[in-house]
Amino acid sequence: MRILIAPDKFKGTLSALEVAENIAAGLREVLPDAKIDIVPMADGGEGTAEVISDALGASWLNCKAHGPLHREIEARYGWIAKQALAVMEMSEAAGMRRLRPSELNPEIASTFGVGEMILDAARRGAEQIIIGLGGSATNDGGFGMARALGFRFFGAAAAKLDGFKPSSLKGLERIERPAGLKLPKIIAAVDVRNPLLGENGATRVFGPQKGVTPDRIENFELALTRLADVVAQEFGFDYHNEVGAGAAGGLGFGLMSFCGAKIRPGFDVVAESVGLETKMKDVDLVITGEGSLDRQTLEGKTPAGVAQLARKLGKRVFAMVGRTTDETDVRKLFDGVYQNARSGMSQEENMKRAAQLLRENARELAKTL
Repeated sequence: MRILIAPDKFKGTLSALEVAENIAAGLREVLPDAKIDIVPMADGGEGTAEVISDALGASWLNCKAHGPLHREIEARYGWIAKQALAVMEMSEAAGMRRLRPSELNPEIASTFGVGEMILDAARRGAEQIIIGLGGSATNDGGFGMARALGFRFFGAAAAKLDGFKPSSLKGLERIERPAGLKLPKIIAAVDVRNPLLGENGATRVFGPQKGVTPDRIENFELALTRLADVVAQEFGFDYHNEVGAGAAGGLGFGLMSFCGAKIRPGFDVVAESVGLETKMKDVDLVITGEGSLDRQTLEGKTPAGVAQLARKLGKRVFAMVGRTTDETDVRKLFDGVYQNARSGMSQEENMKRAAQLLRENARELAKTL
């Protein structure tokens, strides 16, 4: 029997590789002769750069940058020299993981460091950059990133806007392009489909988890609306309602507007990089997973992508997850769903025992095979 294990991470608990290895360990206890192939996956969220870089044999480069609250940091990204390809994540410079929970402050949090990483890769001769857009601590529409690249933002009477306050964009009147800026082709890998604005936009959906309080939501919405209006007016293209523009606090919009980036589903980008379809063709069944399997999974998350590819190739597919809902649309993607959550078990205990529970679930699946 040939089995392909292609999960995402369990956020805050296990990496995609650790998830896969624990599932494999449980399977081998019951099926010692099975041929098991492990392919860690991601979908544009945190872990994307590591998965792609490991699959392509990248080295890791460090560069000086600034974190979301403007502190100097050492950022890193993957580098595949033979392809002149840089693989990075916006969260490396502007992610929530750079901050303590008490430090979340979208009023000044900036994507400036993302622009610094992009410039570093360009100076090294990158011909293409893949950047994952998950895990952001920002809601600035790429304003900070654009400033790092040399764009200048002006309000009334040609006054330069406060570059450390996204809310200052409400007074935006004009944007000045930097002279001679040359950037490589950029692919923005996203794991959400949200537009920049509106009820399903960056601020209203994701802002609260970054510290945007209810009384400030409209303020941020007005700032991003003004940014989009002026970009359309100055540059001649309109990304107000573009799918994925709302990813990473609107950085998807910023990357398209200021870098000419193309937004793509992160799962597709990763699947192509790791050769997932080729590896899936000759197996008997597929196992995937993530920390939480719910309706959001249908919006381009790893388990849904793996399941759809498996169905296309006529393979049975199972999911092993930290927890799940009973929604039919989600569960029907799989031939079976195994969750770590147990009756009476707290979320904290579930996460603490994730590796052990995955092995137990894998043994149970193996017995049915």
